[in-house]
Amino acid sequence: QVQLVESGGGLVQPGGSLRLSCAASGTNLFSIYNKAWYRQAPGKQRELVATFTTGGIIIYADSAKGRFTISRDNAKNTVYLEMNSLKPEDTAVYFCKLSNGRVNYWGQGTQVTVSS
Repeated sequence: QVQLVESGGGLVQPGGSLRLSCAASGTNLFSIYNKAWYRQAPGKQRELVATFTTGGIIIYADSAKGRFTISRDNAKNTVYLEMNSLKPEDTAVYFCKLSNGRVNYWGQGTQVTVSS
């Protein structure tokens, strides 16, 4: 059973930075999964933030372009989201997802709050 555990969230002031991590366990096929970060703000639908496909294609939401960077370390079974120049509207619960077209695995989420 694949399990994902996110970490790195917290309270940060506008303009600050955070690095989220998502560690996967229960699989030796981490490298062949598509990897993605989503977020869900209160009262809103979950939305894609960034995705890193097995083909090496990286896609960012318009809101994340130029500020966020997704990366992965296959040796550590971990995917990261580096977030810079954070804004109050980035406040949300951030989730990571692994997928292979047949099954999706989600973490439990980590709260990011951007506030002064």
